[in-house]
Amino acid sequence: MSNNQKKQLTPVQQEYQELQKQREIKRPVVTNCIKAFLTGGLICLIGQLIQDFYIYYFDFTEQTVGNPTVGTLIFITMLLTGFGVYDRMAQFGGAGTAVPVTGFGNAVISPAIEHRTEGFVLGVGGNMFKLAGSVILFGVFSAFIIALIKTILIRWGGL
Repeated sequence: MSNNQKKQLTPVQQEYQELQKQREIKRPVVTNCIKAFLTGGLICLIGQLIQDFYIYYFDFTEQTVGNPTVGTLIFITMLLTGFGVYDRMAQFGGAGTAVPVTGFGNAVISPAIEHRTEGFVLGVGGNMFKLAGSVILFGVFSAFIIALIKTILIRWGGL
């Protein structure tokens, strides 16, 4: 809080601000960053192992292996979320579990599990894409804009 704002506070409010500063929980930012890095790295390592498995056993190429790998990671995340394991991982790893594609799988399945008692259509179907819907929308919109720019550059730029 700036000095000008502190001057406008009453003495009781200033005293409360000081008390609040003393009692504020100190967050272990560095530790949380390390945990997120390790958790996200572990998820990426598992994704690389899945990718190598598909290339070695199913004769995918490096260009075609991406979609099955992403689908498998999302499926595994949905299973782990359903069993409650992914929530414990997220409590430990924080943003390390939210940033990879597994965070998308968790964002889709969590509301579906939470609202399953309301029925399949209104509960699961209606709440499944609350958070993930915006991700899908902006992903499709961004892909459209990039494709439009690429088409214009190829058509008129000769690239």
